[in-house]
Amino acid sequence: MILTPREKEIFNLLIDNYNTKDIAKRLGISEKTVRNHISNVMQKLGVNGRASAVVELIKLKELSI
Repeated sequence: MILTPREKEIFNLLIDNYNTKDIAKRLGISEKTVRNHISNVMQKLGVNGRASAVVELIKLKELSI
């Protein structure tokens, strides 16, 4: 699975402990857009929850901590 550059950016910020509001502000996008990106990734992975998505992305070597 390949993340889009924006999806990767958002999940890296999640790993760095930013919340949805902070990510939106930092990237200059709406909170809804941030949530949509997160939801899209969770759907691609077939998982429920951000934490599960992060674990799967690390397993797939899409992200590192």
